[in-house]
Amino acid sequence: MTSQKTHSITLQPGGDSFNVQEHESILDAAIRQGHNLPHSCRGGSCHSCKARVTFGDFHYPNGTPWSLSEEDLVARQCLICLAHADSDMQIIAKAVETPAEIQIKRLPCRIEKKILLCHDVMALHLRLPRVEPFQFLAGQYIDILLPDGRRRSFSIANPPHDAGLLEIHVRRVPDGSFTSQVFDALPERSLLRIEGPIGNFFVRKNQRRPIIMLGGGTGIAPLLGMLRDLLENQDDHGVHLFWGARQTRDLYLHDHLLEMASDYEQLMYSPVLSEAESGENWKGRSGWVHEAVLEDYPNMSPFDVYMAGPPPMVEAAKLAFTDAGLAHEQLFYDSFEFGADVIQASMS
Repeated sequence: MTSQKTHSITLQPGGDSFNVQEHESILDAAIRQGHNLPHSCRGGSCHSCKARVTFGDFHYPNGTPWSLSEEDLVARQCLICLAHADSDMQIIAKAVETPAEIQIKRLPCRIEKKILLCHDVMALHLRLPRVEPFQFLAGQYIDILLPDGRRRSFSIANPPHDAGLLEIHVRRVPDGSFTSQVFDALPERSLLRIEGPIGNFFVRKNQRRPIIMLGGGTGIAPLLGMLRDLLENQDDHGVHLFWGARQTRDLYLHDHLLEMASDYEQLMYSPVLSEAESGENWKGRSGWVHEAVLEDYPNMSPFDVYMAGPPPMVEAAKLAFTDAGLAHEQLFYDSFEFGADVIQASMS
């Protein structure tokens, strides 16, 4: 049997290094070895993982990503979520610092419960081994490791103090083999393997600015974990949550969020529909969710913003909020892609 070729990736500044095998992306190798490099969509759209290559060669198994400009290519900017190393490399990328107790682990888990939240979203409650502590930050995600070597990423929808039972939201994707299994085949008590926690999407609690949260579709999942973590720990951050969906049937946590906003005076909740039908009798807000944010807050400079959703929503919001005065260091986001068989975290 032919052994896998491995190459060494050195991070600058700092000089930390890790090995990457020929079959995996640079980002996957970094995560596997505990290096939390900046990333989000893992599909080449958001450019959160873009790093400049100062030494070495790489390739993209599925061709050069369309989102890279000619200037990016000339400057040897690399999307490490898609790139595979062809040699030892040196890249400029700084790992995101997380508490030392947050360690990425591979663990078995059992589907404790399946709950159909709406017509195309299923909640999975995953029971972890009692003997293996699993610590995470609200907003991070896990990868479900499939038998064929592929992985599917889903945000954790519960706060860390419920760490024995993880909740993820799975949207049915047309022709998606894993999501079809979740809806049609996988029974409760089925066993899965996960890796996590992963990601740099979590609340920076040391920053005392009021918070705006913006979710699109099942992008509400990590925001729900963040909200519960803040509110149930009596954090005094003021939070205004905007949730964008197509139609009322897609607001699968609407009643729950109304109840939370009633229970916690520091929480405001604004649902926004982009495709409300005349027969729905919708009396709430309509249009694009990021535009609703700007209607309420034309000056974004006093806020920290956390948003999660599909790349078009995230990119539109980033540009609009920056134009409205939001500083780059006050914006945190998770951007996720869907495809027939490519699912990166629980978004729509």
